[in-house]
This record gives sequence, C-alpha cells and structure tokens, in this order.
Amino acid sequence: MPEFQLKTKPKQATVATKVSAPAKKKGKKWFTRLNAWLHLWPSIVSGLILVFVCLTGTIIVYCDELLDFSAGKATHVSIGKEKVTSDQILGAIHQADSNLQISEVVFFQDPSRSIRVRAFHKESEKLNFVYVNPYTAEILKIDYTGHFFYITAHLHSNMLMGKVGGWIVTIATIIFFISCVTGLILWWPKRWTKKTRQDSFTVKWKAKFKRLNYDLHNVYGFYSLLLCFVLSLTGLIIFFHPLGELIVGSFGGSAEHMEKVLPKVQEEKKSVDYAQLAYQSLEEHPDKKNAGIWVYGLKKVGAYDFRLGVSGLKSTENLKHVVYDRYTGKKIDVEQPYIIHEEVENTVWQLHMGQWWGQFGKLSTFLAGIIGTSLPITGFLIWWGRRKKKKRPVRN
Repeated sequence: MPEFQLKTKPKQATVATKVSAPAKKKGKKWFTRLNAWLHLWPSIVSGLILVFVCLTGTIIVYCDELLDFSAGKATHVSIGKEKVTSDQILGAIHQADSNLQISEVVFFQDPSRSIRVRAFHKESEKLNFVYVNPYTAEILKIDYTGHFFYITAHLHSNMLMGKVGGWIVTIATIIFFISCVTGLILWWPKRWTKKTRQDSFTVKWKAKFKRLNYDLHNVYGFYSLLLCFVLSLTGLIIFFHPLGELIVGSFGGSAEHMEKVLPKVQEEKKSVDYAQLAYQSLEEHPDKKNAGIWVYGLKKVGAYDFRLGVSGLKSTENLKHVVYDRYTGKKIDVEQPYIIHEEVENTVWQLHMGQWWGQFGKLSTFLAGIIGTSLPITGFLIWWGRRKKKKRPVRN
C-alpha cells in the first residue's frame, strides 16, 4: 500500500515564553517613595507646631489695620495752625505716665492725623501706642491693644521660649519648606488630561468628606504654594543672620547697618527739633504717607534717620530713608551699600508680613496663612483615613 502522507506539516510545538513586563525604573520608584516619606512623616511629627506657627502668623497680617481700628477717634484731630515740638510731645507723654519708655514716633502727611508713639511700660512691660495731638500735645489715647500683637509675634517666632523656642519654630519651618517642595512633586500629574487638570485645580464641593478633605489639601495647597515658599523662606532668613547677610550682600549691600557710619552723639551740642525735620521730609516727599523715627537709638547716634513710607509694626511699605544731622539739620548722604542693607532687610520683613503690595499683598498673605494652617490638619486626616483602611480586616 502506498504510504500515507500528510498534506500539511504538523505545527511545531512552541515553547511557552513568559512575556515580561517593562522593567521598572528603580531609581524613580526609590525617589517617589522617599519624596512621599519626606512629605508625610516630618509633617506628622511637627504638625501641631506648624499649625500654631501658621495661625499666629496669620493673626499678625492685619495688625496695622486693627491697631488703627482700636485707636478709634484718637487717630484724627481738628487741624490747627502750628505743630508742637518733639520736646513737647515727650513731655506730655512723660507727664501722663512717667513709666512709658518711647521707642518710635510716627508723623503723618495728613494734617488731621495724630502722632503715633510706640512705647513700652517699665512696670507692666506692655507695648503701648500713644496718640498725641500734633497741635496741642494733648494725649488722646494710650492703647494697650498693641501688646496683644507683640505677644502674638513672639509666640510666632519662638513660642515665648527664647532661643530653644526659636530653634523649634525654625526646624518646623524647614520641615514646612520641604513639605512644600515634596507636595508639589506629589501634586504634579503623571499625565496632563482633562480629568487630571480638573482634579488638580478644582475642589469637588459636593463630594463626600474624605474626597473633599483631599481636594482641600491638594488643590488649595497648590494655589498657596508660592506664598508658602516665600513665607517660610523669609522666616528662615530672619532667623539665620548669616543667611540674611548673604542675601544683603548678593544685592550689593553692606554687612553693617547704617547706624555704624552715622555721626556719633555729641552731648555738649544742642539737638534740632526732629518733629520739624520729620514734617520737612514729608513736604519734600508728598507721595509718602508718614515718617517714622526710632528714638531709642538717639543716645548713641548724632543723626536723625527717618523712614518714609507707610510705617507698620515691623516694616515700612515703599521705604525711603532720609537722614539729617541732628545738630545742624543738614541732610546726610549715606553711602548706597548701607541704604541697600536697610532696604533689603525691610523687604524681607515686608514679604514675611504681607506688606508687599498694599491690601492685595495682605489679603493674599492672609489667605495663604489660613491654608498653611489647614494643611497639617487636612494632611493628617488623609493619612489617618488611609491608615484605618489598611487596618480593616479582610472578609472570608
């Protein structure tokens, strides 16, 4: 019989091959895990301190407006003819309360505004703002509200614990700065799609609490990110003096303050009335709202340094220095590096206090402060919710 042959060749047995998934980028995975760890655990440890520091800082933002509100009618007077001298102002305050130690006097461009004097009380050790009639030297009001902001500022900077508290706040600030960086990395979508854009930039207000809390942390954290960077960085510059000197030097500023190059006091000579020079400087610069002078340093310096602009609790908006010889009344031209030093330091304080662009800057800083206060809380709730989910028993 003829041999039977298959018309088709049998299919050869194929050896099953395992299709391997694309190799994972170990470096990227390691970086992602490290970034997530740095964002979570340091913030968990310092969470309460961060909430406290952000909250106290937020309260201070509108301190200048609140001080004016607290002063009430004492901020304005009926316009008179001749203005009183600085000796009359100091004499009236001393007569009202001899325990008041004057540190700053602010004269206003507006002729109806009263003179505002910052003073500490020797016995109570409280900060006061004294409002004086510029035409009669009458004491209109001694307001103790300023002490609340004085205490709040020290709670913000060192929790009233001196150097130890200052370091605790600074370490918490460093953690906050790191959390901002790592938070941006976590927020950044892997792919930019319509859904990721919606999830990254909008809050689902009608969602359940868990999702809403996540959106408040993720979305508002992003919107406040730039200002949180600025607030934390300026706080570190204020605390670390070498870092501040480095910033000043990078702008061409001197390593020393202006008072180092000003003439020394000469007790045998009679000083010119600095109230007259303050109003003179305001006349020459009609765009400036007021002129402030720190008088506690006049025991050592033979010059009057007026800070023209909008005087605040810790900084001056739109700052310009005008310096006079206190014995002749002639202007002193201070070398630019020393002016730059004062201006850079003032700018750092402005950025930290929110006094960098009028009411817009203050509102932006206030909102960023509220969000910054909430971030450790919403972040903790996200972590706590995931922790409970992991511990949930598996059903058989």
